[in-house]
Amino acid sequence: MTLSNLPPLVTVFGGSGFVGRSIVRALAKRGYRIRVAVRRPDLAGFLQPMGNVGQISLVQANLRYRASVDAAVAGATHVVNCVGILHEAGRNTFDAVQEFGARAVAEAARAAGATLTHISAIGADASSQSSYARTKGRAEAAVLAIKPDAVILRPSVVFGQDDSFFNKFGRMSQTMPFLPLIGGGKTKFQPVFVEDVAEAAVRAVDGKLTPGAVYELGGPAVMTFKECLETVLQVVDRHKPLVPMPFGIASLIGSIASLVPFVQPPLTADQVTLLKSDNIVSKQATEAGRTLAGMGIVPTMVDTVLPTYMVQYRPQGQFRRSGRAA
Repeated sequence: MTLSNLPPLVTVFGGSGFVGRSIVRALAKRGYRIRVAVRRPDLAGFLQPMGNVGQISLVQANLRYRASVDAAVAGATHVVNCVGILHEAGRNTFDAVQEFGARAVAEAARAAGATLTHISAIGADASSQSSYARTKGRAEAAVLAIKPDAVILRPSVVFGQDDSFFNKFGRMSQTMPFLPLIGGGKTKFQPVFVEDVAEAAVRAVDGKLTPGAVYELGGPAVMTFKECLETVLQVVDRHKPLVPMPFGIASLIGSIASLVPFVQPPLTADQVTLLKSDNIVSKQATEAGRTLAGMGIVPTMVDTVLPTYMVQYRPQGQFRRSGRAA
């Protein structure tokens, strides 16, 4: 195969993360060459068996260092940025990773003449009181200002084997005497399967989505926070009371938890702020057809996937189906 006949090269920033690895796998199945840009390539070797020999390569890049970003993008025809953090730690702040980093990737893609897909989040809003949502919103504005033809994907809460949402409450159900209904558990979510998000990203790389458009990705069902916890308890076969917790108390607990060094907090004050707003696909996106259904993707139900990985939290593991729960 000559150089001119090689499949297109796609650079994926954050390809070793929860969403990123699914995107890498989906791209590999489509036959693309993939360059995965991560801070620690030595910890991302598990990605290479997802493709053929030589199809997936790993390079070191840090969004805070522009030269490494430019080097990772060089020669690529498309760039996917799925870097994001759920809480701040040290130099990995929301501003540095989600805003400055997104701007650096967009500028590098523009300089390389590559198209760009940017993974954001439902709720992204430059005026939000949440630092997470605010930097996501500013990142979107920066990306579209630099690359007006970029495609932006906004998923709701993403679920799948390594998710940080359902797994968190599954672990809590093992050790805590109750599960907290923060704000009364009324916040609405539209959980979306990670493989559906990956398929949407690959369709953007394929050129099947509208350049410059913002798509909102949600699953087939809208669930309240309370319903999410009830679903978790049902799948893990445990009976725990759901105790209402006011936003103020939850925020205080999150602030204290964030002060513990070198430990990932189970909850932060910023996450509590996020819980004050619903996280569902907007009416505008639905009417414009800028959703999974509008792409022709049938969203996957939570109930069909959750039992495949949440069984690890059952009292006797995957072989326990019913009976008295802990």
